[in-house]
Amino acid sequence: MGRRNVSVMRLGRCVAFLAAATFLLPFTILLMVADQQYNLTYNSKRVFYQEYLFENGTHEEGLLPRDKFMEVGARMDARREYLRSECSRLGLDSTSHKAYAWEYLINRQYHVIWCNIFKAASTSWMYNFNLMANYSAAFLDRTKEVPLELARKKYARPTVEMIRKAQGDSVTFLIVRHPLERLASAYNDKIVHAWPKSFHDQMGRRIIKKYRRSGTKPAPTERYPVFEEFVSYVLDEAKVKRALDMHWTPYTDFCTPCKFNFDVILKFETLDEDQRFLIQMARLHEVIKPEWRNSGKGTNTLHNINHLYSRLKKSQLDGLYNLYKYDFQLFNYTIDNYYEILQKDDSNHG
Repeated sequence: MGRRNVSVMRLGRCVAFLAAATFLLPFTILLMVADQQYNLTYNSKRVFYQEYLFENGTHEEGLLPRDKFMEVGARMDARREYLRSECSRLGLDSTSHKAYAWEYLINRQYHVIWCNIFKAASTSWMYNFNLMANYSAAFLDRTKEVPLELARKKYARPTVEMIRKAQGDSVTFLIVRHPLERLASAYNDKIVHAWPKSFHDQMGRRIIKKYRRSGTKPAPTERYPVFEEFVSYVLDEAKVKRALDMHWTPYTDFCTPCKFNFDVILKFETLDEDQRFLIQMARLHEVIKPEWRNSGKGTNTLHNINHLYSRLKKSQLDGLYNLYKYDFQLFNYTIDNYYEILQKDDSNHG
């Protein structure tokens, strides 16, 4: 009698298991299919968007022709592979390094994710993300509100988990710039042209008070910190591990590019083609157009950079390289030509 009860119990369990499996099977299949779609690779995303665009006969002005699209796509493949290789070589993809999500914006309607790097086409792409958040162009052009504050009303600060979940069906990108060109741009924009009584104007006054030496010849007469004073301030702040202003914080610190998979890595130096590629790939061409919304303030960029860096000491340039080391290494930038500027300056004063 006991054996019969045991057999009946086992049979009952088998029947219950089969019934549960039969009930759950359709959901399991759906989850598997969803997961497969969710984990689209970069190449499948690119091929899908590319073929959709070309097969539907889209020939809008400003879009890349097929051959150029493929050429830029190959460039993106090389950048992604280089980044992955350097992350591994430097150990920045290990679990000991934390991922940061603070500066990311996730647009679920258009399936794009962007890590905002200040002074790297951030004005243009903040405008674009506000357009994608359904602010009208007319409103954005007339409003006095800060674009980032407008954006954060629509894009909550995400968590790392939110980014990784959204990445499955989204195009993730960032725009990088030569670290020292970005620093010079930030200095010119935020320090030289600081609004009176603004946060950066007050910062400039503190820098002058601390770093301007009365015995310096020729004595600076500028009402704002000269570049070498600004660089001394940045290096000293970094040395004591104070949080730097986001306009000159190393972008590897807040985008942590070794902790997320990026589909598209745009570079400021090739931005026109790169952003056309991104707009095309992500099928954003009906929403936004490739454009520059902040061409910079002041003099010609190259002349300005040469002038600024010729004022620095070698020790300062060494310090800047150490500060932005990972920005240089991960995105294949070099500092060599900046030392040449110093050498020319030294020879002129020898």
